[in-house]
Amino acid sequence: MKFTFGAAAVALGVLLAGGAQAADPIKIAHVYGKTGPYEAYAKQSHVGLMLGLEYATNGTMEIGGRKIEVIEKDTQLKPDQGRALLAEAYGDDNVDLAIGPVSSGVALAMLPIAQEYEKVLIVEPAVADSITGENFNRYIFRTGRNSSQDAISNAVAIGAKGTYVATLAQDYAFGRDGVAAFKEALAGTGAELVFEEYAPADTKDFTASAQRLFDALKDKPGRKIIWVIWAGGGNPMSKVNDLEPSRYGIELSTGGNILPALVAYKAFPGMEGATYYYYEIPKNPVNDWLVKVHQERYQGPPDFFTAGGMAAGIAAVRAIEKAGSTDTEKLISAMEGMSFETPKGTMMFRKEDHQALQSMYHFKVRVDPKVDWAVLDLVRELKIEDMNIPIRTK
Repeated sequence: MKFTFGAAAVALGVLLAGGAQAADPIKIAHVYGKTGPYEAYAKQSHVGLMLGLEYATNGTMEIGGRKIEVIEKDTQLKPDQGRALLAEAYGDDNVDLAIGPVSSGVALAMLPIAQEYEKVLIVEPAVADSITGENFNRYIFRTGRNSSQDAISNAVAIGAKGTYVATLAQDYAFGRDGVAAFKEALAGTGAELVFEEYAPADTKDFTASAQRLFDALKDKPGRKIIWVIWAGGGNPMSKVNDLEPSRYGIELSTGGNILPALVAYKAFPGMEGATYYYYEIPKNPVNDWLVKVHQERYQGPPDFFTAGGMAAGIAAVRAIEKAGSTDTEKLISAMEGMSFETPKGTMMFRKEDHQALQSMYHFKVRVDPKVDWAVLDLVRELKIEDMNIPIRTK
């Protein structure tokens, strides 16, 4: 979306006409798990958010003459704390909108608070389908991908007739929603899902889980794959691989991840899957800017959740510009069906469930001894029109 000088002038006029003084800041709360197991994800998300606000405002960090003020709140990955902090942001801090959190479990606890206070919550990067599905309300918009987008893209990457798949996932909303969506998507590829294994998020020893997975697959004909969906620590991929699934002709597959996690992927040259983002894949001006600026400021490339945080920041700015206001109802009207440019290219908030439709990327792992992590080479970009993402609202 291009925002012209004339449109900016109109937006400024509307903002001032609505009673806001030019000096009054636009307040955005970033409610996310700064501490805890997903600390790395959270840090990336916040860096990306601030870069997104900077990019979308051409470095001014203001909209219509009003400065943007970002208020950070740490959920510590606790659902009750997420609820309380979001209520505090809306009620005490009087923020215009909020962004976050990292965890799906925390996000599900926060959704009713947005509805209670009648304020917009842009969910980034929590993934569970139910956020924009059965637990959705009209104040929720999500720039992050959902479980169906992860699942459909990964099913396309590995699914084919004569392929048998078993899954290993965390035993909470992220894992179970992800497997449910993957199972549904895989059915359309001709592949067969034969077993589902769920383990606690803090699991360190995967021996028993691996044995059940091996037993489910080892006697199947054709191609046999264990598909892993996991967030945070534990490193199940390497630990399952250490138990030698290859002796049964079993391969491993998973989606993309942050660069530190991709170090472990170097043990799987040629592995295929699908990812939300890898900094070398998208070719567009927003990603070019992100990669250049991030490299200069942080001495390294942007990561998985940096791109997501940037998309959320851009979405917030574009929504306020389009609405010409921070009024919730005007924001909702502006955001429904809104397209905006991100490091991944164009995203679009679907009107029915406010899920951001977006590209995903089928990759193949390549090992480059000069790079610390596994390189994800693009096999195929799966564009918005290539994926039929179900609407799961009530």
